[in-house]
Amino acid sequence: MYLWIKALHLVAVVTWFAALFYLPRLFVYHAMARDKGETQAIGYFSVMERKLYRGIMTPSMIAVIVLGAWLLYLSPQWLGMGWMHVKLLLVVLLVAYHHICLIYLRQLAGNRCRRSHVFFRWFNEMPVIALLMIVLLAVLKPF
Repeated sequence: MYLWIKALHLVAVVTWFAALFYLPRLFVYHAMARDKGETQAIGYFSVMERKLYRGIMTPSMIAVIVLGAWLLYLSPQWLGMGWMHVKLLLVVLLVAYHHICLIYLRQLAGNRCRRSHVFFRWFNEMPVIALLMIVLLAVLKPF
């Protein structure tokens, strides 16, 4: 049972990260369309962003959390290890990032966001750093 849950957890992680990488990229294009006054493209990006966030990103995040908690329930010894504490902190930060994406999604949809496409290009790099750290922690278990 443990390996099935772990496999599903990894699939959910991959799906969540795909969305965490793609949504801010859509924000880049949305901000560029806004700056050019391309109203049709702005509407298109708003729909894509909303569907990605609600249909893929949020369900994936929930699956990651539920399946990860289930794994910890089945193997509570992991909670006594320092690398797991850091990994869980990074997951909490990713959940916060996820919700910050919702704030930007709503601001862009309501034409209230003044962040530039350059900002969103940098914003898009944060999950990459988190993913690298989480994978290294999970594989190397350094402390």
